[in-house]
Amino acid sequence: MVPERAPSRVAVRRQLALMLLSALATLCVLQSLAVTSARAPAEAPAAAAAAAGATTGVGARWSARRTLLRPEDEGTKRLPQALIIGVKKGGTRALLEFLRVHPDVRAVGAEPHFFDRNYQNGLQWYRDLMPKTLEGQITMEKTPSYFVTREAPARIYAMSRETKLIVVVRDPVTRAISDYTQTLSKRPDIPSFESLTFKNRTTGLIDTSWSAIQIGIYAKHLDNWLQYFPMSQILFVSGERLISDPAGELGRVQDFLGLKRIITDKHFYFNQTKGFPCLKKAEGSSKPHCLGKTKGRTHPNIDPEVVQRLRDFYRPFNMKFYQMTGRAFGWDA
Repeated sequence: MVPERAPSRVAVRRQLALMLLSALATLCVLQSLAVTSARAPAEAPAAAAAAAGATTGVGARWSARRTLLRPEDEGTKRLPQALIIGVKKGGTRALLEFLRVHPDVRAVGAEPHFFDRNYQNGLQWYRDLMPKTLEGQITMEKTPSYFVTREAPARIYAMSRETKLIVVVRDPVTRAISDYTQTLSKRPDIPSFESLTFKNRTTGLIDTSWSAIQIGIYAKHLDNWLQYFPMSQILFVSGERLISDPAGELGRVQDFLGLKRIITDKHFYFNQTKGFPCLKKAEGSSKPHCLGKTKGRTHPNIDPEVVQRLRDFYRPFNMKFYQMTGRAFGWDA
């Protein structure tokens, strides 16, 4: 039997070095585990807070970024759920500007004229005009000529039979004079109000083909809308009360739209120069806001006899309108 050779000194040294390295590695692992165990209780709340986005890390930065996003940067463009459909020179611009103060109302500024002039462009074109809204907000637009457009009720019904309709009405005689005043400011060469009012001045026959007169026959136009929409979906706002008691009329409108009554007396002040209420703070601004110079024009002097004949002409139509709406607007007092 051959005797085993004793390990060389080199081999012994190598083996000792390996054992030492192994011992050092084990020691490092043990120390690391000890440190982790000691720190864990202190770090657990911070880790939980970070997971909830409460730290100043990425979660907090994203939260801050979302807070800084403007409402128009988020949401979805939707077809309007409510429309201000009339009437021209009744106070529709004032009503829209007042309503836009409400945080749950988003409205187009310009008049789209979709259901009277641009219907051929289609609903997608119409939707693209709308502002983005969040869940719970109402999309609106106003085009006063809808009320006197024969095709408008059927077209709106085809879009949505649930659409809520708002009509701002005003004493039809005053409305006709205001309508004429607007046209006169653009075309100073037009005939006088008196000559346009009558087909025959001698007989006193009123020219109902003149749009300024025809728009004010509210009962006739309402008949057309009631072919498609129940009265419960139509709200009539008094143009006179919108001036004398804006908060009161806005309260009715907010109720009709299912909104919380946020717009109140504190939002208005009366401008003596213009003769109607203005907003203390407009939408997206900290400054007072009144309607532009095209609103509140001074009316020309109209022959009192012509005014009286117009009042006599409108009286039976007004009475029928009062009966239809269940509200006496006081134009014949």
